[in-house]
Amino acid sequence: MFSKLLDRLEEALISALMAGATLLIFVSVVQRYSTDLAISLSKWAAAHHIMALATGAKAVFTWLISIDLTWSQELCIFMFVWMAKFGAAYGVRTGVHVGVDLALNKLETRSKHKVVLFGLLAGAFFTFVVAAFGTRFVIHMWQTGETSNDLEAPMWFVYLAIPCGTSLMCFRFLQVAYTFSKTGELPHTDESHVEGLEEASLLPDVGAKP
Repeated sequence: MFSKLLDRLEEALISALMAGATLLIFVSVVQRYSTDLAISLSKWAAAHHIMALATGAKAVFTWLISIDLTWSQELCIFMFVWMAKFGAAYGVRTGVHVGVDLALNKLETRSKHKVVLFGLLAGAFFTFVVAAFGTRFVIHMWQTGETSNDLEAPMWFVYLAIPCGTSLMCFRFLQVAYTFSKTGELPHTDESHVEGLEEASLLPDVGAKP
């Protein structure tokens, strides 16, 4: 129950951060190009003595520049940092991380099992160390009271992604290691699989002759 809830929260957080960052970038780009288009249209209309269009375009330009989105780039960077840290944990759980197993596949089954288990435990140890140092760094940033340039957000909260995401990654390594020790199976993602392809192949061919 806890594992399923954690999986859902992990996926929801990654999806929300990705969607939010994408939407924010889209709005920022539209606002920037719309501002240039509005002022260019106003100048063109004024040069051709189309005063109604010139006035309207200038009013749109004034409204667009009043929308302050200078903080959007900084926020997107923070969102991508959080998404990357939790995405790394998601990658461990689903087996999407790139691995070189050419030499590993040449080992006999028992030796291969030990090497894989050692690698998983080493990953758990490494991420535990990173999470511990990340926690110390976050405490230090909290004590300094440092804030970001544009958002003036507390930097300790931004860097909180390090211990949180890496701790989850450590848990995922231990989770995969435990499952592997019991079943001998690792999470695996088929890159050639396209969701919905099997369902589409089961549909009758409309153009086929009876």
